Amino acid sequence: MIVTILLSVLALFLYMILAFIVGTIKKNNGLIDCFYGSGYVVIAWTSLLLGGMFSLRQIIITIIVSIWGIRLSLYVTIRNWGKPEDYRYAAMRERYGDRVILKSFFRVYMFQGLIIFLVDFPVLFVNANNNLNLGLIDIIGISIWIIGFYFEAVGDYQLRKFLNDKNRTKKVMDQGLWKYTQHPNYFGEVTMWWGIYVISLMIPLGFVMIFSPVLITFMILKVSGVRLLNKRYEGDGEYADYKRRTSPFIPWFPKKKDTQENITK
Repeated sequence: MIVTILLSVLALFLYMILAFIVGTIKKNNGLIDCFYGSGYVVIAWTSLLLGGMFSLRQIIITIIVSIWGIRLSLYVTIRNWGKPEDYRYAAMRERYGDRVILKSFFRVYMFQGLIIFLVDFPVLFVNANNNLNLGLIDIIGISIWIIGFYFEAVGDYQLRKFLNDKNRTKKVMDQGLWKYTQHPNYFGEVTMWWGIYVISLMIPLGFVMIFSPVLITFMILKVSGVRLLNKRYEGDGEYADYKRRTSPFIPWFPKKKDTQENITK
C-alpha cells in the first residue's frame, strides 16, 4: 500500500511539474485550472494499475472520478480558451513581481497538487486495499455521486448556454438549477466527494477518509468558489436581490420576488 501511495504521489508531482512548465511558458498560471480536474484522474489510474487488484469497487470509483475530472478539465479549457490570465492569478503575478516563477511553483501548482492528493485520497485508499464485494453502502455512495455530477454538469451547461446567448436581456442567471441554488456547480462538486467518501466506508478504516469531503467543502465554501464569487459581485444590487431570494448552497425553492426584474450571473 505504501509503495502505491508513494508512486501515485510521484505521478501527481510530475503531472503538476508539467502544468507548471506550460503555465510558465505561456505566462498564464490560470492554466492550472485546466489541469486541475485531470490531476485526480492521474492519481486514480496510477493507484488502480499499481494496486493490481481490479475489484469492481475499484473500477467503479476510478471511472466515476475519471468522468468528473476529464469533464471538468475539458469544460474549463473550452471556457478559458483564448482568454487572458484569470484575474486571480494576474493579481498574484503582480504581487509576486520578480519572484513570480518561484512563488507560483509552490503557492499555485504545488498547493493545488496537495489539495488534489488530500481530496483524492479516498480513491487512492480504495485502490490500494483489498476490497469486499459491492454492498448497499456502495449503491448509496454511487447514487449520491450521480446527484452531485448532475448538479455540476447541468449547472455548468445551463450557465454557459445562458452566457453565450446574445439575445439575453438579463444579467444574472436565475433559471434551471440556478433557480434553486446560487451555486449548483459547487454544490454538485461537494456532493460528489461526499458520495465517494461513502463508497470508501466499505474499506477497513475508511471512515478516517472523512477529511477529504470536509476539506473540499471548506475550500469551496470558505476559500475559493463561493467566497470569491460572492466577493466579486459584492455591492451589485441585482445580484444581491438574486442572493436574497435564492438558497445560498443547498438547493431549495426560491423566495418570491419583490420586483418583476430578473437578474443574471
